[in-house]
Amino acid sequence: MVLVAPVPAHDPETLLIMTDAILEFLHQAMTSPWVYVALFTVALIDGFFPVVPSETAVITAAVFAASGEPNVFGVAVAAMLGAFCGDHVSYLIGRTGGARLCAKLRPGTARAKAFEWARRALEERGGLVLVVARYIPGGRTATTITMGAVNYPLRSFSFFDTLAAGSWAIYSVLIGYLGGMAFENDPFKGLLLGLGIALTITLVVETVRFVRKRSAAAAALPGEPENEPAVPRN
Repeated sequence: MVLVAPVPAHDPETLLIMTDAILEFLHQAMTSPWVYVALFTVALIDGFFPVVPSETAVITAAVFAASGEPNVFGVAVAAMLGAFCGDHVSYLIGRTGGARLCAKLRPGTARAKAFEWARRALEERGGLVLVVARYIPGGRTATTITMGAVNYPLRSFSFFDTLAAGSWAIYSVLIGYLGGMAFENDPFKGLLLGLGIALTITLVVETVRFVRKRSAAAAALPGEPENEPAVPRN
């Protein structure tokens, strides 16, 4: 029989040292002049490869910006430009191969549902759907690819994407900045607060969407036929 030695639990002092090391690393990264390039790159990649945590990166930078570095306006501009360029890469992907991509989607999958939602929303709301989709998990990339696939005019796409990328950058920066201001001497708590606010807003949005979807589905069901009055017998 093989005996496995128990793993000792981390004592509070060890956890404190680890936390300080993480904060020191983040502080050095956020005070580097390359942080704006990094934010731009992360937001750009997230536009067509939505597994990169661009919102988390922007919120983290904004938390530290509350203490002076990096510059809060620089963070917002880098995030906006990166998101704008990333959305246009996604649009071009849809323009060149979006139709084939949509045809290969299996009905009923989460990705297929996201593209179907984007198609319906585009028909109902036009370019404004791009602004709405920025705040819906999985909706942004599906929308930008769909708009490219249906040959939505590039000039109109760029106009609405400016609104979408700008509002998203300001939203993310404000959340992080508020967290940083609330815990100016403890960036780790400020980061937790900022991420908590972002998660709460996302949950509220998704709950509202779910309730509205259920209500719409219930309203679409055919009504029960009314009972016909009984005919008296002679």
